[in-house]
Amino acid sequence: MDCGLPEPEEREWWAGCLTVRVEDSCFAVQRDFLARHSSYFQALFHSGMIESRRDEVHLRGGVRAKGFLIALSVCRGESPALDDPDQLVDAVECAAFLQVECLAQYLCEIVDSDNCLLLYQAASTFGLRVLFHGAALFLSDSFYDLGDVAEGAIPQDLVDYARSLPAASYVAIGTHTPSVERLHDSFRVVCHLDEQEGEWKHLTELPTACSTSMAGVAVLDNRLYIVGGVHGYRKDTVDGNFCYDPETGLWTALRGPLQPRHDFTLVGFNRRLYAVGGEFQQQLISATESYDAAKDEWTFVCHAPRPVASAACAVARRRMFVCFWRPPGTTDIFEYVPAGNAWRLETTMVRAQSYGHCMVAHRDHLYVMRNGPCDDFLRCLMECYSITTGQWTTLAGQYINSKGSLFTAAVRGDSAFTVKHMLTLEYAVTGDGWKPRRQMKGFPKSGSLWTCLLRLPRMGSVVPQLDADTEKEGKRSLPGTAEEQAEAV
Repeated sequence: MDCGLPEPEEREWWAGCLTVRVEDSCFAVQRDFLARHSSYFQALFHSGMIESRRDEVHLRGGVRAKGFLIALSVCRGESPALDDPDQLVDAVECAAFLQVECLAQYLCEIVDSDNCLLLYQAASTFGLRVLFHGAALFLSDSFYDLGDVAEGAIPQDLVDYARSLPAASYVAIGTHTPSVERLHDSFRVVCHLDEQEGEWKHLTELPTACSTSMAGVAVLDNRLYIVGGVHGYRKDTVDGNFCYDPETGLWTALRGPLQPRHDFTLVGFNRRLYAVGGEFQQQLISATESYDAAKDEWTFVCHAPRPVASAACAVARRRMFVCFWRPPGTTDIFEYVPAGNAWRLETTMVRAQSYGHCMVAHRDHLYVMRNGPCDDFLRCLMECYSITTGQWTTLAGQYINSKGSLFTAAVRGDSAFTVKHMLTLEYAVTGDGWKPRRQMKGFPKSGSLWTCLLRLPRMGSVVPQLDADTEKEGKRSLPGTAEEQAEAV
């Protein structure tokens, strides 16, 4: 949020400290800090009213002390644990009243099956539309687990709205090099899993210039990005880079990274794409770039800790993690921190003759798939790392790689999906491992696969009305159409 720069004669006042009184507590906070993070304070300080110049502001309604303290913590870049229901409600009320965008986003990112219904109803009550829609999407993804609980626990119009939203679909793409216009290749398709029928169906065809061989594939803001890749026996890097929007069903071309690369890691995080490492002219590289989709612009950021190719990555609790392996059996997990443009070593996993080649996140846990014993490379073992406690746990069970490709997985709600040529499996993610939930048909094409989650459009969303108490108290209302709801995300 851009609060603008004050005039030179006002800068001393602007940088001064303000006492904010909430209930019986007082907080000393810098004015510019409040203006950066809260639209409420930004408007107050620019209003020209007498209150804007006072050394103390008393927030008499709409905010509790615990909620304000949580907001300050999140605005400082911290990730407070919000396990108590009262804390969650206070945080929602504060985010809505003071219009603290980063707190609203934080609440969206900590939605899980334990707090989903509470946050959904609280967001409806206080008119926090981005959280309202985010919690509704999570409930849409989790009706298998939460549907029976939701009925009767929250108003029926909220249940109906969540049911009207499309659950995220499991999407798979085969590995292909560029084609030519005059040759129609029926294998160059993107497929989605129809869970009701238990089989894979056609979603779209790849652009002819698009390569998925050693490319970067990621989802950002519900758009599928395919960047780079190779063609030819010399593995020359291709120039074609594409974005698929499921809402329109159209592919658009976009600029490629400043550093040509293939076999790199592409991850959607913090409203940007990040391209990490890769290979160029038969050399591993550590160059890392950030892509701004609104500007169609790549910029270099801090180099990765060391050259790496095809590194596993995951985003958990607003944090981006990447695996870097060191032979013969060490996997270092680094976090990239955008605020400081720096890499930080999070943890190290040491397993004999093994490395992490796939990583997914569920809540505050990273699940790392690693190859099994050296004489059975196609069997995966799973390690679980808690970013909260810093502890590693080896989970029971083995997971079979698909023939010709390494393990691939995606997490939706409390489910994990994996696929190979013969079988697609859904697992229930629990505290002690992944438990098989159901199986469906395998991907109809052989070879290595890319997988991700996309929300495919569904017509006829029904937007619920606000609680009567919300309108009576004059709290901000939710948007009145499905389109406005979508814009809020």
